[in-house]
Parts: sequence; structure tokens; C-alpha cells
Amino acid sequence: MAASSPWSPVEEYMRRRRLREQQVERHETRHIALGYLKLLLIAATIAIAWLSRSHSYRSLWLPGIPILLFIAVAVYHSRVLRRQADERRAVEFYSKGLARIGDDWPRTTERSLPEQAIMSSLYARDLDIVGKGSLFELLCVARTRMGEQCLLAWLLHAASPETIYRRQNAVSELRGQLDFREEMAVTGEAVSIGVWPESLKQWGASTHPFASIWLRWLAAGLTLLAVGAAAFWLTHGFAGPLLAVLVAQWCLVRYLKRRIALTLDGADKAFQNLKLVSALLHEIEQQHFEGPHLQSIQKQLFSGHIAASEAIAQLGKIVDYLEALANPFVRLFNLPLMYTVQLAFAIHAWRERHGHALASWLDSLGEMEALLSLAAYSYEHPEDPFPTFVDGPGNFHAEYLGHPLIPAAKCVRNSVDIGEPARVLLVSGSNMSGKSTLMRTVGINTVLALCGAPVRAKRMQLTPLRIGASLLVNDSLQRGASRFYAEIEKLQAICSLAQQSGPPLLFLLDELLQGTNSKDRRIGAEGVTRELVEAGAIGILTTHDLSLTHMDHEDGMLRNMHFQDAIVDGKMQFDFLLQEGVVTKSNGVELMRLIGLKV
Repeated sequence: MAASSPWSPVEEYMRRRRLREQQVERHETRHIALGYLKLLLIAATIAIAWLSRSHSYRSLWLPGIPILLFIAVAVYHSRVLRRQADERRAVEFYSKGLARIGDDWPRTTERSLPEQAIMSSLYARDLDIVGKGSLFELLCVARTRMGEQCLLAWLLHAASPETIYRRQNAVSELRGQLDFREEMAVTGEAVSIGVWPESLKQWGASTHPFASIWLRWLAAGLTLLAVGAAAFWLTHGFAGPLLAVLVAQWCLVRYLKRRIALTLDGADKAFQNLKLVSALLHEIEQQHFEGPHLQSIQKQLFSGHIAASEAIAQLGKIVDYLEALANPFVRLFNLPLMYTVQLAFAIHAWRERHGHALASWLDSLGEMEALLSLAAYSYEHPEDPFPTFVDGPGNFHAEYLGHPLIPAAKCVRNSVDIGEPARVLLVSGSNMSGKSTLMRTVGINTVLALCGAPVRAKRMQLTPLRIGASLLVNDSLQRGASRFYAEIEKLQAICSLAQQSGPPLLFLLDELLQGTNSKDRRIGAEGVTRELVEAGAIGILTTHDLSLTHMDHEDGMLRNMHFQDAIVDGKMQFDFLLQEGVVTKSNGVELMRLIGLKV
């Protein structure tokens, strides 16, 4: 791991991780000592109780002293364990950051993401935006599904330059706020990915009519009458009034039974999800932000004059009363106190006051987590700049462009210029020479640029773009479609997108139309390229079929580039450096001979 200028994220992460590890060790020492102390207090309680029964000196309060001390120690012990758990999560937070910086982050896990959104994208799978070891896996530090879904939406849908610049400013501010980023990573309950936003939003928005206000006053009045009737029964020994009130209460509960069930249903589950949300929202509410975009997110975390975390805490108190119904004593007085009716009224009132704001809270939290993901990436790669955007026809210019998913020690960087006059780069070369990697590098950095993140380049300037890529095309046994048919279907979708109004298209087409003969391939490639260019698109085509390098083009719209390779000491060697012109030699036959084929 190499330290980076102008500051060293490696050194800072390691310093903070050491401090957290020391705290974990201190808490472990306290945990062990408090465990022994609790055992000692238990032994002391037993000894004092035995001595007080075995001797003439007896005291009822003396055994209570170690019991009270035990309760106090147990409360402190639980607090120590919670702090230790937080410190361990902080250690994990910095360890994961160091792994990302050192290109040693795990590339074997894949999060559960909405498949429909991914399948509808014309580049998500082709450019490794999603999947195992993908850009999404590298970037995402979200703890909720709202954060995941927001970041995924940013990666799959280009933002306007105004939105991009707002995100860049927010990322720049959050980048150095390590304390805040750590708190957002460790606060609340330890869950991998929690909170289902759709069900929560639906629960908050379903404010169906419960009961008129006079029924609430009736319920309260019947409760007071029940208390008075019970007192009359205890003092005069006559239960008639109490029985009459209980019958009236039972009738009211039966009348409201269905509406009570609908109101109470899901409240406890909703609050369990909102526990983590509340802790994260509280951290955002307490943070001081300078930028207008972050301040606007913070302002969304209110319902009237009540902060979101405070409103959720109010719901928590109601749910605590709801969970108390499991207590047999509470159940005994459920009817006379109209307990469930009052709880239903309270939950209904909460949803009427704050349910409409719940969706806004969840969306704001998701946006903040997406920004924190980009901020972590920016902090951990301080040499990666933010791109700049220009107006005009489609243009892409990058100096020393590298692939963010390739370890820095192995990454070969190239400068790429697509626009006027050469709107298409036709890159030739043998297999494994770097053609597909170049397109993925251009595509994935464009995705980073269009979502508001830094890019892996020395400098990058582009116009707003849309992306269409055809690098991974497979046949489909279910649909009975060949690979060639699947490819031309995708090409048709890319051409259709280029014709639609909006920013110019950046197309990335690997080994174009390789599933047909050379003549048809040449005709098809010329036609597809011409259609895309006439629609204002720019892009890259790759091929190892040198006949395509002679496609007709006018006014220098197509520029031939290539990757070279060589066989040295019986081994294929590649420098992965993009060069001008058409590739000058082919080593396909030599490569077949190297692996033992008799050709």
C-alpha cells in the first residue's frame, strides 16, 4: 500500500484502526473484570443471605446491598459490551477501507440487487457495473437498501451536469469528514443490509380512516367509567356497574376490531426496521454541513418542526406499549383500560402526523449513503480528479485513463480522445491484447463521471453522454436465439437509443458482428457505424478482422488505432499501450502452435 499525496489515507486509516483496536482491548479487559465482579457479588449475596439466616443477627436490607451493586455493574457491563461492539465495527470499517486502497477487497460477494433495473440497462453487465467484483461492490458502503438502490440508480442512469456538480461538491465536503463517515458505519444495530423501503413507505402512506374523534372520546370515557366502577365494586361489593361498562367496552372493541387489527398490523415490524434508520438519521441531523446540497438533504429530515429521529422515537414508545401485551398482567387489564384501542388510536395519529414524511426520510438517507460511498472512494483515491463537462457535440477526452477495478500495480493507462473530427475509434489487435479492457476502461470511467464520482485518470473532460455497450452477448436456449441474433437485437436497442432525444450516445462495441461471414460483417459494421455517427453518437469499435479497418469513412470520422503483441522466448507478451494505425501483424497461428495445435 502506497501513501498518496496530498494526504495519506493509508496512514490515517491505520492510525485510527490502531486506536480502535486499543479501545477493543481495553473494553475486553473491563469485560473480563466485570464478569468476575458479578460472580463475586453473587457469591457475596448468597453468603450474606446464609449468614443472616444462620445467626441471630438478621437484616432484610443487608443482602440487598450486593444485589443493588450487581444491578449497577450489570448495566455498566452491558454498556461496555455495546461500546466494544461499536469499536469492533470501526476496526472493520477501516480494515475494509485499507483493503480497497490496497486493491485487496473481496471480489466474491454479490449483493441482492433489483434484477429488472439491471437487465434493462444497455451497459451494466458489459462494463462490470454490477456483479461479483464490480464497480458497485467497490463503491458501496451503504448499510440500508435505500443507500444501495440510490447508488445503483446513479450508476445506471446519467445525471445532468448541474446534478453532477452538486454531488461533486457534496462528495468533496464529506470526503474529509472521517468521524461522520465512521459514525454512519458503526452507529445503531449491527446489521449487514437492513430496511426494506418499499414496505415502510407503504406502511407510512396507508393512513386509512380509523374512527371518528367521538369514538376516541367514547373509549377514553369508558376507561374512566371502568376505573370508577371497579372502585365502586371494591368499596360497596356490587359489580353491576362494572359488568355493564365491560359489556359496553366489549361492544366497542368488537365494532373496531377489524380497523384495530389493520392499524396495529406491521407497526412493530416497521419500528424494528426504523431503529437503524433512526440512529443513522440522528447522526445526519447532528452533523454541520457547509454545502447547500447537504443542507437541503438535512432539511428533508423533519416532519413539521419535529426531527425524523425524534418522531421515530415517539413511535418506539408506542410500540413498547404494544409489545407489553405479551405480559399476562397487561392482558388482564386490556379490556377495562381499552389498551389496544388506545394504542391503535396512537399509531393512527402518528401515521397521520408523520407517515407522509417517511418516504422523504428514507430517500434522503439513501442519497446520503450514496454520497458517503462516493466520498469514501474519493478519500481513498486522492489522485483521482473530478471530471469536467463541456457543451457541444459528443466528446470524450481523457489523459492517462486507467481501470478502477484493475490493481494499480497491473493497470496500464492510456490517453483516449473521441470527438471532432474522429468520432469513432476502430481498435484492432489480437485477442488478449487489451481491446476489450480499453472499452471497459472508457465505459466505467464515464459511468463514474456521470454519477458524480472521481475518475481514474490524470484529467478527463467530456460532454454529457448516454452509454450503450455490447461486450457480453450470449445465446438464449429459452428464447431459441443464437448469439448473433442476440447481438443484433442489442445493436438495434443501442441504435434506437442513439436516435432518441437527449445527450449523445457513447457506444462501445466489441468484435462487432463476429457471428457472420466477413462480407456481411463488413456491410453490417459500416451500416451500424454510419447510423450511429449520423445520430450524433461517438464510440469505439474493436476487431481482429483487419478487413473492417478499411471501412468507408469521410472527413476523418473514423480513426484506426491498435494494440500490438509479440512472442518472446515462446511466450505471448503484451504492452497494452494504445497506438496509432492498424495492427501490423497477427500472432493467431503462432499462439495456436504455442499451446500445441498442429497448424
